[in-house]
Amino acid sequence: MTGGRWLLRAASLGAALLLWQGLTSLDVNLWLRFEQFPTVGEVAGAFTERAGTGPFWQDLASSLRRIVTGFALAAVLGVAVGTAIARSRIAADVLGPLLEVLRPVPAIALVPVAILLFSSNEQGIVFITCTAAFFPVLVSTRHAVGALTPVWEEAVLTMGGGRARILFSVVLPGALPGIFGGLSVGIGVAWICVISAEMISGEYGVGYRTWQDYTVIDYPGVFVGMVTIGALGWLTSTAVERAGRRLTRWLPARDSSGPVPASAARTRTWRVPGRSPRTPHAAAARAGATGPRSGSGPFPEQTREVTP
Repeated sequence: MTGGRWLLRAASLGAALLLWQGLTSLDVNLWLRFEQFPTVGEVAGAFTERAGTGPFWQDLASSLRRIVTGFALAAVLGVAVGTAIARSRIAADVLGPLLEVLRPVPAIALVPVAILLFSSNEQGIVFITCTAAFFPVLVSTRHAVGALTPVWEEAVLTMGGGRARILFSVVLPGALPGIFGGLSVGIGVAWICVISAEMISGEYGVGYRTWQDYTVIDYPGVFVGMVTIGALGWLTSTAVERAGRRLTRWLPARDSSGPVPASAARTRTWRVPGRSPRTPHAAAARAGATGPRSGSGPFPEQTREVTP
């Protein structure tokens, strides 16, 4: 990312903070009421005070532990079940209807179920977090695996590969972009539900502390919790996206300014053993000068233009 883009993003955040400071300092009370909102300075002071105490870091560690555990379970289960449903008719018939019935149910609505099923609040919160992230990963994996072209599998079978080879060399690598799309959505949904679960039945955590601040009318403390939640969500989602880019380095790079024009298309040449490589322009000129060759052998040189 260029320095100009970083500057633009910083300016956007700074403008939002200035607007917040102005509305709260002037006690603007039009259609929206800002007279009871804490200012940016008050929130910054409360954050500095909280960051120097042990309970703040204990709450942060509790929320991170819950989100990492629940999200990891959801990622493994979502990819496994989504792949099975996309590849197996039996799995689709057995698991598909049940999962489609459960998918519209909000994960936070499962709090009573978690209380009945698990002996501790910690296990219940991890269960809710896992359930929230599971369905986005499941749906994305199912569609990504189902969209793969069968030509790749036929090529592996032709070379003597088995089911395991197809799964780990074709299916999972080919579906990785879609899988990481579901993981990016799942980590955001997981944060929403883990904070909500902590507010309802937690003993520690950022959500629990934010709700406690609200009950004692400590509005700067409430905003400290909101800022902390936003920062943690941004860090974890960025980690997921970077892991996805690292594991899908084989994808063609795209310029963020727009699609690659046709004139900038790259040209790839298949090199046949025993022959010197030729550029496509030279090959075209040669073919135009001498005409098409017949009987040139079973492996004629082939070229094509690929637009990333």
